[in-house]
Amino acid sequence: MKILAVTACPSGVAHTYMAAEAISDAAKKAHVACKVETQGSIGIENVISEDDLVGADAVLLTTDMPIKDEERFEGLPKVRLKANQYIRGADTVIAKLRDKLGE
Repeated sequence: MKILAVTACPSGVAHTYMAAEAISDAAKKAHVACKVETQGSIGIENVISEDDLVGADAVLLTTDMPIKDEERFEGLPKVRLKANQYIRGADTVIAKLRDKLGE
């Protein structure tokens, strides 16, 4: 399974990066390929490219503020949660996603 994620929060500092780290750590533990883009106060980092989209099964998005260029994920199943929900429960989110996708 391969997932993508984009995290952002209103201040673009702590929660953006805490959510990104939580998702990355949970994916590693679950042996799931994952790339996380952050849209923080210093700009967009670790940009998800067209190549990254190839073979992706789903995308995780934070809902604390609008995600820039979200249209690039059209056609992919999306999970939309607040950054805090990913910080507190990324393991559960990925486990439920695996079940839903039959992985």
